[in-house]
Amino acid sequence: MSIICGIPLLECVYCLACARWAWKRCLHTAGHDSETWGLATAEEFEPVPRLCRYILAVYEDDLRHPLWEPPGGYGMKPDGLILKRTYEDTRGTAPPYILYLDHDHADIVIAVRGLNLAKESDYAVLMDNKLGKRKIDGGYVHNGLLKAAGWVLDAECDILKELVEKYPSYTLTFTGHSLGSGVAAMLALVAVLHHDKLGNIDRRRIRCYAVAPARCMSLNLAVRYADVINSVVLQDDFLPRTSTPLEDIFKSLFCLPCLLCLRCMRDTCTPDEKMIKDPRRLYAPGRLYHIVERKLFRLGRFPPVVRTAVPVDGRFEHIVLSCNAISDHSIIWIQREAQKAMDIMVEKDDIMEIPAKQRMERQETLAREHSEEYRAALQRAVTLSVPHAYSPSKYGTFDEVEGEDSHRSSRESSSGSPKRENWDELIELLFDRDVSGHMVLKKSQGDG
Repeated sequence: MSIICGIPLLECVYCLACARWAWKRCLHTAGHDSETWGLATAEEFEPVPRLCRYILAVYEDDLRHPLWEPPGGYGMKPDGLILKRTYEDTRGTAPPYILYLDHDHADIVIAVRGLNLAKESDYAVLMDNKLGKRKIDGGYVHNGLLKAAGWVLDAECDILKELVEKYPSYTLTFTGHSLGSGVAAMLALVAVLHHDKLGNIDRRRIRCYAVAPARCMSLNLAVRYADVINSVVLQDDFLPRTSTPLEDIFKSLFCLPCLLCLRCMRDTCTPDEKMIKDPRRLYAPGRLYHIVERKLFRLGRFPPVVRTAVPVDGRFEHIVLSCNAISDHSIIWIQREAQKAMDIMVEKDDIMEIPAKQRMERQETLAREHSEEYRAALQRAVTLSVPHAYSPSKYGTFDEVEGEDSHRSSRESSSGSPKRENWDELIELLFDRDVSGHMVLKKSQGDG
């Protein structure tokens, strides 16, 4: 046709398509990913800069004589350091980590360091995975990260159980950066599933902050554990955005910009509906906190703003073509910008002079809003037909919702089956809750 008309039509269409793609990608900034999200408050974001400092402390050989402490120090008391595990202790099965007892914030913290480019064992953890290789709790996870988390929990479960029982009002927090963020997220997931190893700790006491998170769990798990796991992303960070398997990313580390550009082109041509329907596709876990500090066609950094949500679709699905995509992955930059954002939030609260009673009411309102947003995300996952997703139940999360039968029943409940009310009444007649919140069969009057 190009020859007959004397005009290269096909070539023109191709060039226009490429120009349109390049224009859209160049105009797509990280701020677009979270522009519809709500703003985070100082109360909910307070742990982030503090936990970033704890992660940085893992890199120190001696916390009493630090060599690399950030401005303001680590904010840790050396006497609160319960243990520190190195590569020699873990034998390369997991990255180094520390266990810290934070009395000031009523917190028991396990902090895991990020990837060490000089350690083959860290690469071995990343490489130990294939798409759809490991399934747990009705979803898919990164196999190597799950094995590393399992090793940490088995090694420290006794001391964690002792601390959890000794300090019943303390929270149990897992945190990590990059590779460590994936291990921390898997630790939270395993701790929830095997809470009996930790003295039957309540789910509400377990939390995780994954800094610069790796895509380590399928979408249904990422949404379901949003009440436990929180992910922190700085502006253009590449790792939470690229769906390229972690093992492929670090195989191609020295030509990473080329790999990201090619992946960006492929993801742009892939419909979002197709990506959501893939049950093996991994995502950044839990509730997302996005720190935005740069704007399109603007030079320099602006006062950082923190946005938060539990998104189902539009969950950092496209790579941002930015010269800061790699530098925004640095834990040092994340700690600095998170602290700036926190200082701005606190300053605004001080200017408003909010009374203590009103602060408590705001915290209760925030907790209620987060709960409603979490349940809405679960329901939206069912609406979008996310594989293995099910609508929230007023009886909580059942451990047995894992096989094909459970998925079939969840689809029936989400479609509004008229038998649901009868099924709920039957459960109330046959089951009670024990002290740990589990469903147990009622005893008949003739039983002892």
